Amino acid sequence: MLNIGDFASHGRVSVRMLRHYDAIGLLRPARVDPVTGYRSYEASQLARLNRLIALKELGFTLQQVRAVLDEQVDPVELRGMLRLRRAQLAEAIAADGQRLARVEARLRTIESEGTMSTHDVVVKRVPPVRVAELTGVAAGYEPEQIGPVIGPLFAELCRRLAAAGITGTGPSVARYEDVPDGDGAVLIRVAVPVGPSVEPGRSDVAVLDLPPIEEAATLVHRGPMDDAVGAFQELARFIEANGYRSAGYARELYLECPDDPAQWVTEFQEPVVRR
Repeated sequence: MLNIGDFASHGRVSVRMLRHYDAIGLLRPARVDPVTGYRSYEASQLARLNRLIALKELGFTLQQVRAVLDEQVDPVELRGMLRLRRAQLAEAIAADGQRLARVEARLRTIESEGTMSTHDVVVKRVPPVRVAELTGVAAGYEPEQIGPVIGPLFAELCRRLAAAGITGTGPSVARYEDVPDGDGAVLIRVAVPVGPSVEPGRSDVAVLDLPPIEEAATLVHRGPMDDAVGAFQELARFIEANGYRSAGYARELYLECPDDPAQWVTEFQEPVVRR
């Protein structure tokens, strides 16, 4: 048998923690000396300790750990539970990373307030274009709400075009509209330009002609869309400072979309008229 110090050393835990597990009934020593009170453990108890620590480190509460250990879950089932929990933690870490990136983007926008703009805004005419389009709804304009909707929409649109043998003729486009009485919900329209031979009225995708924008305040953003807050706000400042007002929903024209989002190039096109 192992004394508590040796057992702690072999299990890579503290003696204090073993005493705590004993006190709450999670891991009782195999023997307690009735005179000295010294705790002794059997080497076979390391198996329970390993399960206890793994479950605890993966975020299970001590009550949940007790339930799993007392039910004597077999190693295969336990491994499955741990893999599921590991996947959940990995997803949470990824979400936290995305949240941090959005916060950093906001901080960069705050830090750039009052400094000279790094974006050139150009007012120009945007010609009409025929597109194949799919639509979806997001809960709001926040990047974490738009992203999970717009990505699958584009993937599905490309799949349908490929199945129909239709080839895009230019950079893809996204448009956003408020959903009437939608409590802040946003209608997302994703589109790919197609040739004039692709007629409206198809059943697989909506084909329509986007009208021209006679005057659009346009700005080219380089980098991921999560980092586009500053560019959007720069566009708003330009419109106000130069005697314009917004005349409709903006479009996003995806000029370059390589695998690395840091290399994306997107043009924002907002319809404007003179005040």
